[in-house]
Amino acid sequence: MSTRIDEFTKKLHDNLEILEDQAKSLKESTQSASKKTQAEIQSKLDEAKAKLEAKKQEFDQYRAKLKTLFEEKQSEVKVNVEEWKSQREVEKLKHRADRAEEYAATAAFVAMAALEEAQESTLAAIAARLDAEAAAEGNEK
Repeated sequence: MSTRIDEFTKKLHDNLEILEDQAKSLKESTQSASKKTQAEIQSKLDEAKAKLEAKKQEFDQYRAKLKTLFEEKQSEVKVNVEEWKSQREVEKLKHRADRAEEYAATAAFVAMAALEEAQESTLAAIAARLDAEAAAEGNEK
């Protein structure tokens, strides 16, 4: 394999490991939520909100970039690619490969952002449910 492919697959592997860790963290936080106090959940929620807010602009930029790359990918005609291959238009094929790698890396980053948003949303939902339950208990007394 070429060095470029090795570098690309290593970077993708690293991003997938980050995604896996984020998914595990989300799973653990949902499983342990019933054992935590409202204050602990609120603290985690505040932390997640701050983290998301700090990265919001970056996430929005990556989402926009992914959309642009997707549209470029859709407009790329398969016939053109076959023609480039047969005519050995190396620069066009390299550019296509670069865009494909960029698309994959951007998609992985957007997936990481989505998991962070899922974590914050899950904590917000749990906090809201605890508020509702606390209010209901107050009404029963």
